[in-house]
Amino acid sequence: MLSRDQAISLEGVSADALQQLRDQACALRDLHWGDRITYSRKVFVPLTNMCRDTCGYCTFVKHPDHPQARIMTPDQVMAVVHEGERMGCKEVLFSLGEKPELRYPQAREALAQLGYTSMVDYLHDMCERVINESSLLPHVNAGTLSSEDIRKLKPVSASMGMMLENVSRRLLVKGEAHYACPDKVPVQRLRTLERAGRQNVPFTTGILIGIGENWTERVDSLIAINEIHQRYGHIQEVIVQNFCAKPGTAMANSPEPDLDDMLRTLAVARLLLDPSISLQAPPNLQQRYSAYLNSGINDWGGISPLTLDHINPEKAWPQIAQLATATAACGHRLQERLAVYPQYQNLPERYFLPRVAERVEQIARVDGLASVQYCQ
Repeated sequence: MLSRDQAISLEGVSADALQQLRDQACALRDLHWGDRITYSRKVFVPLTNMCRDTCGYCTFVKHPDHPQARIMTPDQVMAVVHEGERMGCKEVLFSLGEKPELRYPQAREALAQLGYTSMVDYLHDMCERVINESSLLPHVNAGTLSSEDIRKLKPVSASMGMMLENVSRRLLVKGEAHYACPDKVPVQRLRTLERAGRQNVPFTTGILIGIGENWTERVDSLIAINEIHQRYGHIQEVIVQNFCAKPGTAMANSPEPDLDDMLRTLAVARLLLDPSISLQAPPNLQQRYSAYLNSGINDWGGISPLTLDHINPEKAWPQIAQLATATAACGHRLQERLAVYPQYQNLPERYFLPRVAERVEQIARVDGLASVQYCQ
């Protein structure tokens, strides 16, 4: 395991030193995760694309006056869920902009037409319908959450998630990536991680690299995640996601992280984080399968045979057979997991409420992975 000082010193390592670092990360990964590389077969449900934040790199969010701004109706949600179920999906990833009803009257009116006053209440009921009307597990990615929000969502979700992105307050000033984004204040996001830990919610988080942070801030973000996990043990996976410049955004002309930067960050993440935390890199943002596998990752994240990556719609999901072949070429086996990792399934009375525990048991095999595998 690396110390903070050691990790910070690795910013400008030579090619030989980077290779040694990646080898160390892979050895640690293999020791704790074996030769199994996982992914989750999912559908992506963007419950709303309205948001009170305006991040400089985001094309997912639409202003309420935009013709594509919307809140999905229950029928639209369930149509996606049932089609995903038909295609063998096990996870419903609910993703939504943060608290648009607190900023925009149009969002409040759209919610009112559905019979709700808050997105969290609507999200709860859609998760409940997934539990009641399908065989899938809800995973919710609703941004910053209060303790009451988490208490409300836990009975109807297997896991929750929110990217920390970075702990740097510099990114909040005018001209930076998180300017005018109240929900990207680092302390608010760290509090969400803490609240989820106190309520024993299996949680996904991660860092977004290349958005203006420096190397030390990147290291400190990983350490902040790890410290919270050491207190509560609930961080099931950490994503290292590379920034992708998109036309029409404030950061359209910003440089993207290069391959060495990504590989160094992945290896350092593996060596900084508790080995029990799964390390993930999105396979659709760059087709760097062997490079990522040989830098210590053990998971490819959620991949959908049906829905787009609505956060990065220009980046198509890889074919599972293609990913399986690339994984095998690196000496590993691709396996399908569920939205919640096996170690949390082993303590259902702590991490799940009854309906979720029952669903997990119905679709998990003995080792906690998906009982029906789609890996070719």
